[in-house]
Amino acid sequence: MASTERSDAILLEQFRNPATKEAAFTAIIKKYQERLYWHIRRMVVDHDDANDVLQNAFIKVWNGLENFKEESQLYTWLYRIGTNESLTFLEGQKKRSAVSLSDVESGLSNKIKADQHFDPNKLEWQLQLAIQQLPEKQRLVFNLRYYDEMPYEEMSRVLETSEGALKASYHHAVKKIEDYIKNH
Repeated sequence: MASTERSDAILLEQFRNPATKEAAFTAIIKKYQERLYWHIRRMVVDHDDANDVLQNAFIKVWNGLENFKEESQLYTWLYRIGTNESLTFLEGQKKRSAVSLSDVESGLSNKIKADQHFDPNKLEWQLQLAIQQLPEKQRLVFNLRYYDEMPYEEMSRVLETSEGALKASYHHAVKKIEDYIKNH
């Protein structure tokens, strides 16, 4: 058992003990908060939105952690919750604004361009704009693979999709990003 899995098992055991429950949850937040924040931020783009989604995700974690069956790693389970909360948030934005998802995605691109550090000549900003042009599923797969270096096997559990479909989505995403950067 890897040390991360072992320490997660200890944290889960402590969480199930009423005397150490809150301290264990605080330790879980400290351990995974930054990784989960950046995963969510890459999906929703805006810092404040990412904080709101992260807070909602940790509320879901608090409410569901006692029933966590440990069939996957804790990290995988947290990512699934963060991903679902992000998708729910984006879907809610779409419904509130009564516009198509492409308009929401265009809004995400505009948020990137409005960032005070935005420099369209820097490759990192071109990459961010290119990622926002991807369909939602490809954007999610690209972010998990490229930024989080998540193996396809683990991604398959998070997204409940076959590894082959994920590899194809990633390949298509990379191609679209390359084309976008070449043409902009």
